[in-house]
Amino acid sequence: MLTIIPAIDLIEGKCVRLSRGDYKQKKVYNNEPLDVAKQFEDHGLKRLHLVDLDGAKAKHVVNWKVLEKIALKTSLTIDFGGGIKSDEDLNVVFNSGAKMATIGSVAVKDRDLFFTWLEKFGAEKLILGADVNERKIAVSGWLEVTEIDVTDFLSDYLERGVTQVLCTDISKDGMLEGTSMELYKELSEKFADMELIASGGVTTMEEVKKLNEMGIYGAIIGKAIYEGRISLNELQGFVLAAEG
Repeated sequence: MLTIIPAIDLIEGKCVRLSRGDYKQKKVYNNEPLDVAKQFEDHGLKRLHLVDLDGAKAKHVVNWKVLEKIALKTSLTIDFGGGIKSDEDLNVVFNSGAKMATIGSVAVKDRDLFFTWLEKFGAEKLILGADVNERKIAVSGWLEVTEIDVTDFLSDYLERGVTQVLCTDISKDGMLEGTSMELYKELSEKFADMELIASGGVTTMEEVKKLNEMGIYGAIIGKAIYEGRISLNELQGFVLAAEG
């Protein structure tokens, strides 16, 4: 069953969304992320993808107090990403209540550090962030695009013990124009044992159902919830039907 993972992106402690990762195209949806998280929990959702956009820019974790508050006041299983660059950052994230950390840039730029973390914390606590732009891996808050093809990238890390991958198509993110079905189909068929989380542009319940039929492990849904394209009642219905 597809795991529904709503997203909260943070700037200055507020719930925001960007378009294609562009900080200039910022829209604030709620000044209190805890209220948003509680709405998700009230509708039967069990996971949360919390992204520290300030942290991604600053290259160290910034919004850990928001994480701590949501972890203390909800039962959501939180994965946290953005700005995790050092042992200290990762410890802050886990000590503040995140059950998992999404690691992108470090996995590309400092492989030794990433594999040290993988060995120390285990594959169940680390999600490999594979952000792609036209199949090429992008890093540093999507500001740098490498020449690394996504399939080569994933092959390498899966061989080293990674099991969870969050793949975001940057060109689709926050655009409400649909997600990269072809890419996710290809990756899920090529890497059958991988727990693939699809992210970027999931806009309708039809897409949610299609991702479920394809056997994708999870889907991040952000802007579509905030803009009313997918309602929390619909997601609750989907989860209840799947559980029943």
